[in-house]
Amino acid sequence: MPFWRSIALHTGLLGGAAVAFGLAAGPVAAKDLAGVEAELVDETAAAQADIPPAAPVAAVAAAPAAASPLKTRVVISQFVDSPISGDADKTLRYGGRIDGYFDLKGSAFGAGDSITLNVRPEYTWGKDSNGVVGLIPSNTAMFRGENRGDFDLSVSVTKQWKSGASLIVGKINVLDQAGKLPVVGSDGHHGFENLSMALPPSAIIANTLTGAFLQVPTKKVLYRLWVFDPDSQYGRTGFETAFRSGIGFLASATVPVKIGGKPGYYALKLSGSSRNDINADSLPAALIPSPTSPFGHKRGEFAAVLAGYQYLGVYPESPGKGWGIFGQVYVSNGDPTFLDRSGFVGISGNPRGRPQDRFGVAWFRYSLTNTLVDALSTRFALQDEEGVEAFYTLGLHENFELTADVQVVDSAVTARDTGVVAGLRLTASF
Repeated sequence: MPFWRSIALHTGLLGGAAVAFGLAAGPVAAKDLAGVEAELVDETAAAQADIPPAAPVAAVAAAPAAASPLKTRVVISQFVDSPISGDADKTLRYGGRIDGYFDLKGSAFGAGDSITLNVRPEYTWGKDSNGVVGLIPSNTAMFRGENRGDFDLSVSVTKQWKSGASLIVGKINVLDQAGKLPVVGSDGHHGFENLSMALPPSAIIANTLTGAFLQVPTKKVLYRLWVFDPDSQYGRTGFETAFRSGIGFLASATVPVKIGGKPGYYALKLSGSSRNDINADSLPAALIPSPTSPFGHKRGEFAAVLAGYQYLGVYPESPGKGWGIFGQVYVSNGDPTFLDRSGFVGISGNPRGRPQDRFGVAWFRYSLTNTLVDALSTRFALQDEEGVEAFYTLGLHENFELTADVQVVDSAVTARDTGVVAGLRLTASF
């Protein structure tokens, strides 16, 4: 396994752009984590519809059936991919991922329905092309930390107030929020596959966190405040590290804006932690400088993200469908954070003639902190990583999608040639 494969840049979800952007939910739309939540999706759909949905042709007068306190969902994706250009081994690789989502209302265990128990298992198998071309993982769904195994379980409790405010306490998977973002919405199973867009790394916020996550929607702004253990909790219960590396935070504000009658969401997010060493838990050994290196000894991390998602076209005949542009700019104060700046811009959405399909094209660029590059210069030469990803998803059925994906990456490893990775993804949702 190439050491680049497990570069836990996910530790750097700048609050994961996904997270930070998820913050780009509308005031009514309250999203989880750095992703605009389901409410945001609902709000976007409502904003896109010029007319209310038609009333049913006939209404049957009958007592509504009692709703089950348990909601379940399972998503399974299978991947085949291979480098088709560049100096990487052109081996066809097969792998897969399954995610379960189980939400149990409080009434099932003696609490009110404003309380929900969230249980979220995940499992991956097989092989992928992560790390063989670029530094940043090209397959977000198949990415996991070095020597972390293939299974993880996140458990949390959510408290929802009538005002729309919510509080989550426990262990959460940040990737789940990325799929709820408007326009870009990618969670590994759907949308973009490269981590750069699906779960933008920041080197501060990990992919799986333990802590408390508060969000408060108002009439004009959606506010979020997270307090968490800065170490990645993937493959852990959340109690092993017990804030031994300090404490992390994320604070953000998201403002909904309409341009030309089309909905848009713009977010400013600030994140940081009190750690005073490099996040070695999220990096392969080859990228960790020696103890005598000047890098990784400063205390405190701080980063800022400015993100935006703007619809340019919406389809009244298909509520919730449309297309638009998105982008993000990220900067940090560097050491001990191993990323100092990044950015991406892209276009994504649904073809009007086939709203069940989806397409996307995006460009990204990421920079390792200069002092880290200098500290590693005796091992190998590093530079900024830059690339382009394009995908098209064919909606085969209500529950099945087939995606073709191609990525062109100029690796952060200077000695590597620019490479191209192509693959297919078959996703089933139940």
